[in-house]
Amino acid sequence: MTNTTRPAPFFVSDHMALDFLSTRTAPWGKEIEWLSRGTDLLDWLEAAEAISGDQKKALSTQFSTAELEAACNSARSLREWFRGFISSYAGNELTEFDMAELQPINQILAQGSQYSQVSFAGEGSHVQLTPFIHWRSHADLLLPVANAIADLVCNQNFKYIKNCEGPTCNLFYLDETKNHTRRWCTMSVCGNRAKAAAFRARKKRSS
Repeated sequence: MTNTTRPAPFFVSDHMALDFLSTRTAPWGKEIEWLSRGTDLLDWLEAAEAISGDQKKALSTQFSTAELEAACNSARSLREWFRGFISSYAGNELTEFDMAELQPINQILAQGSQYSQVSFAGEGSHVQLTPFIHWRSHADLLLPVANAIADLVCNQNFKYIKNCEGPTCNLFYLDETKNHTRRWCTMSVCGNRAKAAAFRARKKRSS
């Protein structure tokens, strides 16, 4: 990644759109920003498998530093708008009356240049319709994220989008467990913290 002082970005939400929110979070109490500069956006898109390494290299050459910075600024604005949207609607099914709130996404989708191709998904797989993007403007760098948000809105049940129960955690995730009983962004962080806190509380009560 561009900034080696940061940990690798988090992909624990089971959906790219929600993982995008995790590019600004405070997992250990101190806020970390993964989208500080233009190249960070390309790094994150590659880590999210939204673009390939070859595409990242080509895009970093195609667009100037100023254009990449502008795209990253727009990505941060999109992220914070989406954070507000998710905070308002997570846990509830969307209705037709909520659609006006999605105008920022429709604007990005309307301005972009995308197309689809029939392709083979790979050995032992099947024929599928694969979307592609014409990278004509630095603004098109928001399209993979906008597509992911559109997929979340159109194809997932907002009832199962949850905020981690960790008291200091602001990560959202899509609960795809069988009985929809997931409580933590990840057991290795917030889940273990909760278990340790519960153990200390029991020990204190028994002493």
